[in-house]
Amino acid sequence: MGEVAEADPAVAVGVISSCKTEEGIPHRVACRALGVSESWYYKWRDRPPTEREKRRQHLAEDIEEIFRCSGGTYGSPKVFIELVRRGWRVSVNTVAKLMAELGLAGRTVKRRRSLTRPGRRPAAPSSRRASLVDPHGSKGRG
Repeated sequence: MGEVAEADPAVAVGVISSCKTEEGIPHRVACRALGVSESWYYKWRDRPPTEREKRRQHLAEDIEEIFRCSGGTYGSPKVFIELVRRGWRVSVNTVAKLMAELGLAGRTVKRRRSLTRPGRRPAAPSSRRASLVDPHGSKGRG
């Protein structure tokens, strides 16, 4: 069997079908070019989706919905938590892989930077220290 068909049979079937419809290339020639038999092509073309493929499709739809509802901010860990709350039994890595396939990436949180950083310039005089010192130069009462 050809490398394309081993990687993802659905992709190979799509390529062969599109060759026929868009380019007018016969199925026999496209199958030979991809290194698969015609019988393999017809078997894969007409078969119904498996339970795993159906489950993965539903999972992908739920992931997209959760991502959309979050405003595009949730990454795979938060999407995973939401899926578990909805009753899904799935791993974090599966969610991350599906999100990558769908092109979904959560926004990174921008950390707030303080405007004053130590060591850049001398500290301003403390207002408390200035109030303890008499403006005329004497330091104590009396």
